[in-house]
Amino acid sequence: MSGPLTLRSRVMLIRREIAKFGAVGGAGVLVNIGVFNLIRNNTGLQTVRASIIATVVSIVFNYVGFRYFTYRDRDKAGRTREMGLFLLFSAIGLVIENGILYLTTYGFGWDSGLQSNIFKFVGIGVATLFRFWSYRSWVFRALPGAGAVGQAEAILAEALPQDRPDPSAPTKKHL
Repeated sequence: MSGPLTLRSRVMLIRREIAKFGAVGGAGVLVNIGVFNLIRNNTGLQTVRASIIATVVSIVFNYVGFRYFTYRDRDKAGRTREMGLFLLFSAIGLVIENGILYLTTYGFGWDSGLQSNIFKFVGIGVATLFRFWSYRSWVFRALPGAGAVGQAEAILAEALPQDRPDPSAPTKKHL
């Protein structure tokens, strides 16, 4: 295999993983912001407390999405270890996310609805970078040999002409 082809297939794999992570994460952001605004506007809870509750709800939502969508092909043998690491790294992300909100709310006095949502979103963004790295490196680890299978699939996808139907798809002959 040539160097550029290997690099290209790796880039395709990481792009696919980032897209799946982004889909689950994007839905998680909507859950997080939605729950945050529901709590903040309908209860007497302080901004950061409402944010922490919303973050916990989105952590549960994201675990289900990551385990059964983004990283469904990853090692499932050590679920207790996986859950423990997921909660640990999620807690660190929670501190990053809500630390930014805490600093802007109580440090600078920026507590309007718009300001809270902006800095909540900024905190989610910074924490997401940490979570992506930690989840893929430590929590949802690749199975041995899974990289080779993914590379082979990427090479085949690249080699098949786009106008030609998938050879594994059923045809009229098979039906």
